Amino acid sequence: MLRDSFVKFYKRLRLMHYRELFGRIREKDGSLSATEAFAVDVIYLLGSPTLTQFAETLGVSQPNATYKVNNLVAKGYVRKTVSDGDKRECRVTVSDKFFKYYDTHSGFLDSVMALLEEKFTQEELGTFEAVLDAISSIRQSAEAQ
Repeated sequence: MLRDSFVKFYKRLRLMHYRELFGRIREKDGSLSATEAFAVDVIYLLGSPTLTQFAETLGVSQPNATYKVNNLVAKGYVRKTVSDGDKRECRVTVSDKFFKYYDTHSGFLDSVMALLEEKFTQEELGTFEAVLDAISSIRQSAEAQ
């Protein structure tokens, strides 16, 4: 039962994310294709990955990842920064243009949060927050391995 509820929640979250992501894709010069939108989203989710981390996360070759990143740099959605210590290492971060495009303040998320605060006590919400934190740390531990 818990698994079914979690799967239902996860699917809903993914659908809302994809709806918002594809809703931003426009057919004009400088806009992002679906593949580019997913790639820049991965960079955003990773924080400031190296090109190698980005390639490994997507499961693509280093040249393929570099090609994708260079296209995103050319369109102004990401920046590449060469490491001070190791000039061979390059980190990728999203730009201000990405934030204008992405709009991380989801109306859906705000609605869900308001509904939760209305329906549940602070103690229940605290327990829910602890569960979410546990899920997030499990994921981070699995990624580190």
